[in-house]
Amino acid sequence: MHSIRRLRALLVLLLAAGCLAVPAGAQPETDADENSAASEPPPAPMNEEARQNVNAPCLEPPPLVRMEDYQGPMQKFVGFLARKLERRAVHSPQYRADTMLCSLEVKDKLRLFAGDTFDTISLLGIAYNSALDHAANADPTFGQGATGYGRRFGANFASRTSTRFFTEFAYPTLFREDPRYYRLARGNFPQRLLHAVGHTVITHRDSGRHAFNFSEWMGAATGSVISNAYHPGNERGFGPAARGAAFTILTDMGFDVLREFWPEVARKFHMPFRGVRDSAGPSAR
Repeated sequence: MHSIRRLRALLVLLLAAGCLAVPAGAQPETDADENSAASEPPPAPMNEEARQNVNAPCLEPPPLVRMEDYQGPMQKFVGFLARKLERRAVHSPQYRADTMLCSLEVKDKLRLFAGDTFDTISLLGIAYNSALDHAANADPTFGQGATGYGRRFGANFASRTSTRFFTEFAYPTLFREDPRYYRLARGNFPQRLLHAVGHTVITHRDSGRHAFNFSEWMGAATGSVISNAYHPGNERGFGPAARGAAFTILTDMGFDVLREFWPEVARKFHMPFRGVRDSAGPSAR
């Protein structure tokens, strides 16, 4: 079981490493020719797409990218991946000293939790993890065959949903924290990497101020304990629960790194991203 969890964590970190292969601190035009570079937008053009809320001195985040924004290979998969990353990512408003991003109301946090739970990439991830568990015969009480796999998928879905409920809705509502990741999108590579990794410790409150990320740590711990109810064959005790919580935190950290460097990856491979424009013209957009 421990080796399987390490494999999952390694998979997330490898995905993040794919982003880090793109020079995050460099201009994204370095791989294009001079004419293409001249037509590229600024590094963070998504700022201009934010709109002022007429009822409050705050900015509404730009909308999610659409599937139609990408016309390359594996269009649906790339579009689903982009939405998975962008759903919980917003651009840091620090470039505006007199305003901030509008905070989420309770209904918005509930909508965020529901959308993330039934996202295609989330379901595919659960299916993949269930296949690993099934191949390793983790929790033998579930048995083998199609029935055993179905039980593992249901248990993993319930466990992940419970964790997501506490980290994205219940605790953010209780502690008035913003469950979204605030992308820095500027500065050199070490600064941005530290910012992404540090989100598991420091987060934004609904007021716009920074605070300890209670939602992440308490949500991971609560979800790890509750998962025993869905996995009767799990090890009990403090040690296994701590390892489960650490795995959740490490996975979320990897996704935050992906969210931070997603603009560079999107521009390099012409994937959908807020503000990304293809130099081929409007038809390519």
